[in-house]
Amino acid sequence: MSRENYEILQVEETATDEEVTASYERLKAQYNEDKWKDGEEGNHAARMLGKLEAAYSEIMNERKETRQNTSGASAYEEVSDCIRRGDIARAQQLLDNFNERSAEWHYLQSVVFFKKNWMNESKKQLEIAMQMDGGNPKYRDAYEKLKARADYKQQTGGSPNAPNAQTDDEQMGGNWCVNCANMCYTFLCVNCLFNLCCNCH
Repeated sequence: MSRENYEILQVEETATDEEVTASYERLKAQYNEDKWKDGEEGNHAARMLGKLEAAYSEIMNERKETRQNTSGASAYEEVSDCIRRGDIARAQQLLDNFNERSAEWHYLQSVVFFKKNWMNESKKQLEIAMQMDGGNPKYRDAYEKLKARADYKQQTGGSPNAPNAQTDDEQMGGNWCVNCANMCYTFLCVNCLFNLCCNCH
């Protein structure tokens, strides 16, 4: 925040919103009266009136943005906690309640879809997160791991959206090693994604 804006409003940075508004209204009334005076005094009041309006608007907008960011971070933290506890239904409910859906929202939605074994949907959400915040390494790493898992499933004859699907040989008891490798790889991907999720504060 600009210290100069608070000086214009004649309040400290620690002042409450109510105190800022009260000082703004007091000074506005004073400058509106003084601007009709002759000479430099009137000109000064007119200039200060413009500065006052700009300073008040900037302070209140900055405070509003700070509150929104703090609230959003806390809500994302709650979603992450639900995922770590395995309460996927609650995590989804919290995500559905968001009005604004940022890159972090799409990332967390991707993790929820991953936990539901909805791999295509999970991949799509990660793609959206990367489009919104392409420089975020957390999103990119999660996407690469998910893509590697999908490629692995395709090579072994599985379906990314049906991790428990079996081929005819598997149903008959064959390909036991493939099943073991597939299961191990799946758990590895889950751990990788959730290590990222747990550090997404």
